[in-house]
Order: sequence, then C-alpha cells, then structure tokens
Amino acid sequence: MVNQDTGKEEFISTRDASKVLEVSLRTVQLWVESGVLKAWKTAGGHRRIARSSIDHILSQRRQAIIPATGQTSEKRVFHILLVEDDSALRNLFSYFFSSWKYPVRINVATDGFEGLISLGREVPDLLITDLNMPGMSGFEMLRHLKSSNQFSKLNIIALTALNDDYIQDKGGLPEGVLLFRKPVALSQLEPLIEAMIANVTGQSQFKAHASI
Repeated sequence: MVNQDTGKEEFISTRDASKVLEVSLRTVQLWVESGVLKAWKTAGGHRRIARSSIDHILSQRRQAIIPATGQTSEKRVFHILLVEDDSALRNLFSYFFSSWKYPVRINVATDGFEGLISLGREVPDLLITDLNMPGMSGFEMLRHLKSSNQFSKLNIIALTALNDDYIQDKGGLPEGVLLFRKPVALSQLEPLIEAMIANVTGQSQFKAHASI
C-alpha cells in the first residue's frame, strides 16, 4: 500500500502484521524468510513489513474453498491443501474427492508461495504438493516448512515426474514425505488417504504422518 500523501510504500511492525493477518509472529517470520512478505530491517534489527505484501496475502484469502458433496456439520471434515500448477490435475483431484464417503475440504494453491500463505493461515490434515512448479517450487516450500515445528507432524504427499537423480540434486526430500510418480494413479492414493481420514475422525488406530 502506498501512502497517498507521501507517495511512499507503507511499512508496519511484525507484531502489527501478525494482528492484521491473524497469524502468529513465527508465521510472519517464516513468510519473511521465504520471501512471501516483503520486509526490511531497521538499524536496531527490527523487521518492518511492506503493507502492500500484506494486502496481497489478504487478497489470496478470497480464493474459493471446494467443499465435498454431502458435507455435514456433525462430521469431522478432513482438510487437504493441494499445491499444483497444473489446472487439469487440480480439477481431477477436486472431482475425485467430491464423491468420497468421507467429508473432505480442499484448498488449492498454484505454487509454493501460495502454499506457504495457505499453510500459515491454517494447517491442513494433509498437504499434497507438486515439486516442479514455476515461482516457488515444492522443494523450496518443503525446506521452509522444515524450519518450523508448527508443521512437524503434517502429513505430506509429493507428486512428481522428476527422476531420483534430479530430486537428489535439488537436495532431496525431508524425512517422512511420501513420494508418488506422475501420472498419479488415484487408486494408489485412495487407501493411504482413507487411513489418514479414518485416524483423524477416530475410526482407526492407523496413522501415517510425515515428520519434516
């Protein structure tokens, strides 16, 4: 945001930013470190956040949430964040989950940048992410998540067409991230995700989680 009187960019403190965005100070710091929020440091070492980048995040919150068919208030809704730049795959997953017997809610993001914004706003039950995306890749997003205990028990599934050598050249994946190759056979994912849903809704003792 630009001050109309001075024509200069407006900056606010990290504490004020956390209040405006309704997230923790640690989340604001994570977004600054990853480049999601534009910021600079004062001579005393305090961060000042650009109001324009805060407004950008607020605008991202207006993106639609895709509810599952038959969702009811009596059931625990399983929350999935899908980070994928391919619109065809996003539509495929949305259709796939819409007919499930379990109540599922899906948020979508098109790259790691948007994914971090969504994760800072609400931690899902499951993160499904592509690795090779324009802008911030899945590799970068996962590295930023690794630095925060807030996401230490997050279920993560990575989808990619990349080979093992390329993945290792990129630094590999954090421990516990489940890797599936594209083209994805949804029949392979279904029993795994159903087990996660059953655990969250208290119907099973089985738990699959990724510690990063």
